[in-house]
Amino acid sequence: MGMFDFVKNAGETVFKTDEQAADEISKLLGKNLPGQISDLRVEFDKGTVTLAGRCVSQEAKEKAVLMAGNIKNVAKVDDERLVSIAKEDQADFYTIVRGDTLSKIAAKYYGKGSKYPVIFEANREIIKDANLIYPGQVIRIPKLKK
Repeated sequence: MGMFDFVKNAGETVFKTDEQAADEISKLLGKNLPGQISDLRVEFDKGTVTLAGRCVSQEAKEKAVLMAGNIKNVAKVDDERLVSIAKEDQADFYTIVRGDTLSKIAAKYYGKGSKYPVIFEANREIIKDANLIYPGQVIRIPKLKK
């Protein structure tokens, strides 16, 4: 995947100082993705998070990137050293803009706004309430299963 850009001033505050960032992001990923990343290593330098380790799936890898990136004061996430041991299709990433709803996004990607639960379920670790999304937040848009 590579280097991903995020809106630095958007998101939840997880750490107060840059020195705390790597530890707090590591705790967040461990709590929200239990058993899905082994040998997790997190580095933080000037707004860039670097993730390393082994993920059980591509989905877990994408969720780790999004959880780290949707934190206030994170501008970029580098996942080059975060590997997925299972090969599967990558989801699309989408940055929410003013006026978006999950229904509008579902209509754009799937042709039906009623498919918004697919997006909500794919982002449970990032979106706590389907009605509470914010501009600058980056989410996963999974491929629909046939």
